Amino acid sequence: MTRTREKERNGVNGINGVNGKVPYTEESTAADALYFRISEPSVKTAPLCCSSRLMLSFMAFLGCVNLYALRVNLSVAIVCMVADTGDAHANNTAASDVDTDVCVSQPSSNGDDTMNGEFYWDKQTQGIILGAFFWGYLWTQIAGGWLADHYGGKYVLGFSMLASAIATLLMPLGTRLHWMVLVGLRVVVGLGSGVVFPTLASMFSHWAPPLERTKLIAFAYAGAQVGNVITMPLSGLLCKYGFDHGWGSIFYLFGTLGVIWFIGWMWLVYDTPSLHPRISELERNYIESSLKGQIRKTTDKSKKIPWLTFLTSLPVWAIIVAHTCADWGTYTLLTNIPTFMKEILKLDITKNGLFSAIPYVGYWLCTNIAGFSADYIRKHNLLSTTAVRKSYQFFAMFVSSAFLIATGYMDCTNSLWAVVFLTLAVSGAAFQYGGEMVNNVDIAPKYAGVLFGIANTVSTLTGIAVPVVVGAITWDVSFF
Repeated sequence: MTRTREKERNGVNGINGVNGKVPYTEESTAADALYFRISEPSVKTAPLCCSSRLMLSFMAFLGCVNLYALRVNLSVAIVCMVADTGDAHANNTAASDVDTDVCVSQPSSNGDDTMNGEFYWDKQTQGIILGAFFWGYLWTQIAGGWLADHYGGKYVLGFSMLASAIATLLMPLGTRLHWMVLVGLRVVVGLGSGVVFPTLASMFSHWAPPLERTKLIAFAYAGAQVGNVITMPLSGLLCKYGFDHGWGSIFYLFGTLGVIWFIGWMWLVYDTPSLHPRISELERNYIESSLKGQIRKTTDKSKKIPWLTFLTSLPVWAIIVAHTCADWGTYTLLTNIPTFMKEILKLDITKNGLFSAIPYVGYWLCTNIAGFSADYIRKHNLLSTTAVRKSYQFFAMFVSSAFLIATGYMDCTNSLWAVVFLTLAVSGAAFQYGGEMVNNVDIAPKYAGVLFGIANTVSTLTGIAVPVVVGAITWDVSFF
């Protein structure tokens, strides 16, 4: 006999109501089970090790490595692309509380005091170039999620990232034609990259059982930070020792790696368990049974997306606001840490790349800690899913903000503490992967791609604004 009772639910379960009371029955979905802290229907579990769902997570991890390699390589490359006119040092003399005899650029190991670039771009021009990626990134968020939800994410993600890789390969040539050509190519990279996270959110809604959801998604998304860790020091070394004036080799290397990843992705990944030719019957049954009722069937895909319902949902707006605030800090650090290391901490290009990467080692580690610990807490009913998401998000925002403020009081006389505070700020932000970063799959698994696209579209506006704002307020680097 079915028992029915009314429960308040802060979410959108597929196309069910939002912000209203949802009938709760013994036939509730696995997502309901997580919110109401009841047990899932009895399903025989398939081991995660060596599984097809783990392969998807691993390839998505490599895809995120590739995504951030293509995204952040310019942040380091621009340091050695732009000629050092000496203005930065002159401006720095305005900082009366800093010993200018100490705060001078550290000589590189080959005896050169500076690395002279080919281009004379002022701060405003550099801000436009660094922000160009986000002009493209802005426009494909919702479209990428919609296409993935309706037609599958394999081809949407694969060919979009291929386009980004090809545009990166063309950057050395384009830059020497005109800096606006570089801007155009960065817009193309942004257009291709914009589909990644909405598409992965959609794909994981088909592949990730509810009680493995956070760890699988967090592991995949952690590739972004590994991309930072690899790209920044490697770009610093290529700036100094690479071919084509150093900076050109950065774009050739990461563009080529992007093409190689595309080949692997198209061979190993499939949109759903039912389409995978090599998945075991046990794993397919486990995934499909645990997600029963949460995934739209083929016949459902012609139905209209409930846009008005989304836009009037408080939980959806909570995710949008949290995601936007988190990305403001993320993009500030991502685009400006190498410049901060050069102009304030006075590190040469090789040390710059290495120290710029250190914060993202902590981010990668804490992303996985957040994913596994959040699922452990939920699995053992220590807290409800809602409580886990809120507490992890609060911790991420508070810790990141506190240490970022502390970093603002650092200069080259205490550069060690500057790197420590930056690392703690960036690492603390990683706990959002137990919070809002996976919450769209919790509240609306049938529309996860579209919802992530909405949140990421709004938050991407901060990526456009940050380089321009930083360029405007740091015209005198003594106030960086």
